[in-house]
Amino acid sequence: MKRYLEDVLYPDLKEKIVFLSGPRQVGKTTLAQSLKLSQTYLNFDSLKDRRIIKNEEWNRDVELVIFDELHKMKNWKSWIKGIYDTEGIPPALLVTGSARLDVHKKSGDSLAGRYFSFRLHPFSVNEVCTFSDIAPQEAVRRLMLYGGFPEPFLKNNPVFARRWRRSHLETIIREDLLDLENVRDIKSIELLIDLLRTRVGSIVSYQSLAEDLQVSSPTVKHWLQILENLYIIFPVRTYHKNIARSILKGTKYYFYDTGAVEGDDGAKLENLTACAFLKELQFLEDATGSRCALHYLRDKEKREVDFLLLVDNAPVYLVEVKLSDDSFSPALFHYSKQLPAAKAVQIVLNLRKQKTKDSLQMRPAAEFLKDFKLSS
Repeated sequence: MKRYLEDVLYPDLKEKIVFLSGPRQVGKTTLAQSLKLSQTYLNFDSLKDRRIIKNEEWNRDVELVIFDELHKMKNWKSWIKGIYDTEGIPPALLVTGSARLDVHKKSGDSLAGRYFSFRLHPFSVNEVCTFSDIAPQEAVRRLMLYGGFPEPFLKNNPVFARRWRRSHLETIIREDLLDLENVRDIKSIELLIDLLRTRVGSIVSYQSLAEDLQVSSPTVKHWLQILENLYIIFPVRTYHKNIARSILKGTKYYFYDTGAVEGDDGAKLENLTACAFLKELQFLEDATGSRCALHYLRDKEKREVDFLLLVDNAPVYLVEVKLSDDSFSPALFHYSKQLPAAKAVQIVLNLRKQKTKDSLQMRPAAEFLKDFKLSS
């Protein structure tokens, strides 16, 4: 299945080094190798390819050179900067990798002005419906059940999905985690992941997690940051600018893999929606340079709206997620008056009839997620 980033990569590859990062097994290598350019693919994990890379002996008579797992080479950023500065383009240079690439790209020797970067996300309803003949309702069902990583989604088999998920997480924990951090208490981090699976959509109490894990709150916060760096979870925090000071602070965590969520369909739908929003916001950042953010709203009166999307600090969407409620959320009305520039939408999984009231819309979740797009 064609991926949503394919078309935007071509023009950037003509000008800069392109970094393609994202979770493990999200399809980065497959996307790179599917580009319609003559290419050389080199993986630093391969002994033969590693020798070619170090000796700089790859074929230059191609349109594209793909370096996979290059971040495992010592001083790789200085090395790729030297290649770019001395040889230029063509051939185009595409560097792919997961957690370590993204972390190490932000530190050390500067590559400023020499690269563009993109973050590849799992499938969303919009991507599935754009590039396949799967209907929106079926896309939602499969994404909630199997998650959006290509292999379990396309396999469409619950036993395979469970086996894949266990192997996927073990690989991240046993390889990427130990590669990035000097962490000894692997079992506690695995337990932290299990605790978060059941708390999707809820404000996380660091103290509560610390007590459950019998560690300190700073340790929990550090571990959560590690899980973010590993593309296992991502945070959604409260928004308070231009809102009454009664807004409460707090953080919710969602999984890149919706299939990993434990709970009812409400939690899974909320996670699926969070993934779709983060994917589109980060695509807009990477492709246009806009500054984007994903938040939620909650005040002391417990009025809460699940998501607020910002583009260049401007609120663009207020979204409440429901399973089967046919009545509008009072909180959505409340916050829509404070943020009138934002489109206020309540999406419902099992909606009998689409509704409009004042400036609020109520739409079927599948149809909204199929159409959802911030960029043109």
